[in-house]
Amino acid sequence: MKIAISGAGIAGATLAYWLRRAGHEPVLIERAPALRTGGYIMDFWGVGYSVAERMGILPAVRQAGYQVEEVRFLADDGRRVAGFAVDALRDLTRGRMTSVARGDLASEIYRAIEGRVETLFDDQISAIHEHDDGVQIVLQSGGTRDVDLLIGADGLRSRVRELAFGPQDRFEKDLGYRFAVFETAGYAPRDENVYVVHAAASRQIGRFALRGGRTLFLLVFGSERANGVEPTGSAEVRALLRTIFADAGWETDRILAAMDTTDDLYFDRVSQIRMPSWRRGRIALVGDAAMAVSFLAGEGAGLAMTGAYVLAGEIARAAGDYEQAFAAYEARLRPFIEGKQKTAENFASTFVPQTEFGIWLRNQATRLMALPGAANLMLGKSLSDNFELPEYA
Repeated sequence: MKIAISGAGIAGATLAYWLRRAGHEPVLIERAPALRTGGYIMDFWGVGYSVAERMGILPAVRQAGYQVEEVRFLADDGRRVAGFAVDALRDLTRGRMTSVARGDLASEIYRAIEGRVETLFDDQISAIHEHDDGVQIVLQSGGTRDVDLLIGADGLRSRVRELAFGPQDRFEKDLGYRFAVFETAGYAPRDENVYVVHAAASRQIGRFALRGGRTLFLLVFGSERANGVEPTGSAEVRALLRTIFADAGWETDRILAAMDTTDDLYFDRVSQIRMPSWRRGRIALVGDAAMAVSFLAGEGAGLAMTGAYVLAGEIARAAGDYEQAFAAYEARLRPFIEGKQKTAENFASTFVPQTEFGIWLRNQATRLMALPGAANLMLGKSLSDNFELPEYA
């Protein structure tokens, strides 16, 4: 079958890989002019890690990643007040874990299909016409494509979902936080392989030293601090962040000054996508377009890869019966994904504590991680995937 995939990111490129392996003809449509690189550092483990292993890209992903040694919480004066060694998490995953930039993971996946799968960069779908024999998609560039199936793998703000299922506000669940990510060069101190965090009431700043002398910053705050303001441009985002973090202490003034030196500032809501169905006719959704868990789940990329693997496998298993394939894909994955979404929602209140007491309480909890068995008791459930990855011919 000819299968159009909107989005050449993690979910889209993984899906294209497995569809091609099954003998189908995927085409990727990506609105960005080139693959996005960088992005925030995420822990990569679980079923997504196993999918990467089956694709043969795991060595490259591990090489692109970082072996984080510690998560360190600092007071205003830079003293270490809490934290834990990441070895405790590696033990829980039996060493099957790395930390990698989201864009670097996407790049390694795309290399596995580059030159083998047609990709239309700097374009997107502007209209969809479904009929009995297939789907005609109209491209923003002016052309059309006739395909057998259309898959939306185009992220939290999916264009395919909007056109085929309805506006985003019908499916988005706001978890009550906003975040900003940016990189700069030459920031000091570095603290190699340590994720450094400073928290103030309902605000948190983290930094991580990247290769090439660059540093990644992640700023998160409770949405109530914005007083209903939803910034629409870079200047408004910078102004809002300066206001919210003005009295946050620690290195905040230097970090905000570093923010003004970058052109690559990303700002968004921390939210999930919850839909009653991921399919409609010959159209289906995968990855964040269908089932975003938010970065609070810590496993969004791996779950996107898992969804793509299962969708491609069920399409292959159904031998052309796309209705059967889409139904089996959703039935197999939905309980697992809904469990992950619930876990992330419950974790949201402790990720960025709202009060000084909440910060103190979290600090005490992280200190307990050094005790034998404590890491398993506190995080074992969230780091275990109650999902058996299917074997597809």
